[in-house]
Amino acid sequence: MSSELRYTANTQLEHLHARYTGTGHADLTKYEWLTHQHRDTLSSIVGHPTLTSYLAIADGEAVGRVRFEMTERMLQPCGPPPPKDD
Repeated sequence: MSSELRYTANTQLEHLHARYTGTGHADLTKYEWLTHQHRDTLSSIVGHPTLTSYLAIADGEAVGRVRFEMTERMLQPCGPPPPKDD
């Protein structure tokens, strides 16, 4: 019985990780986690037009310009990745 519970719990966890890519896993680094958080925030700002308009008014920029800058920042939101320790 406990092996069946473990199997269903594990498959549920795998399903959540496949559905929500930014949920993380045991081997996730701090840089990767921060990158996921920043991309989620930026995509939320771009995806909500009223929030994009608010930021455009606050910055004194055009809405399209703010949307473009947010989209560009999604490429490397936390800067270049740190060097790998192999």
